[in-house]
Amino acid sequence: MKIFRHFIILGLLLAPAPAVAFSSSSLVVDLSSNQIEIKTDFTGTNLLLFGAIDRKGDVVVVVRGPLRQEIVRRKERVAGIWINRAAVTFDGVPGYNFVASSRPLSQIASEETLRRLQIGSERLRLKPVGLADESLAAEFRTGLIDLKKREALYSGKPGQVSIRSAKLFRADLKFPSNVPTGSYTAEIYHFDSGKPVSVSRTKLSVQKAGVEAAIYNYAHEHSALYGIVAILIALFAGWLGGVIFRKA
Repeated sequence: MKIFRHFIILGLLLAPAPAVAFSSSSLVVDLSSNQIEIKTDFTGTNLLLFGAIDRKGDVVVVVRGPLRQEIVRRKERVAGIWINRAAVTFDGVPGYNFVASSRPLSQIASEETLRRLQIGSERLRLKPVGLADESLAAEFRTGLIDLKKREALYSGKPGQVSIRSAKLFRADLKFPSNVPTGSYTAEIYHFDSGKPVSVSRTKLSVQKAGVEAAIYNYAHEHSALYGIVAILIALFAGWLGGVIFRKA
């Protein structure tokens, strides 16, 4: 079924453009896969996003997910010891935020439009929970985004969307080894003269698979028993190590 759908998409991509002008832009988009499986040997992966636009313009791809609550803490040195002091909680934070574009974002749309659509990591509207001090929230928001960039979970410089024959486009979506599991949304925008004339959305998921998935599910479904087993294994490993070293 997946291969059959790809043949349909390929036919649409290669078909000649109709003579009748479109009243609005039309997007045809597909992914090489809608699911990423994380196994014990997972080191990251790329997915291919491809499609077609019905007229010239720019294409911007945004992939986000899953949304979760994040707590950002600031360490301070007290009596020679680094401890956590101030903390800010943010709701609805994407665990992953990837952006790719056919040209630099500043050449595609105005800053106002980019902020409205939250295109670019610095433009994410991360709302603090129960914090009225906007200057403090802005400081912690910047720190959270910088941390996500260092972990390769947020885009710094946007990736590349390649457009061929002013109609066909493709982009490589990069997922690092520490990508969180959950549901993701890919938003593909078609811009013309600085304005978004069409958007297409598609879902994808990142899930654990194999032995890692079994251990993960067991740990969450039977947390108490899992903890007891983990302690017993640690005690046995310590005892066995002591026996081996005594004999040596």
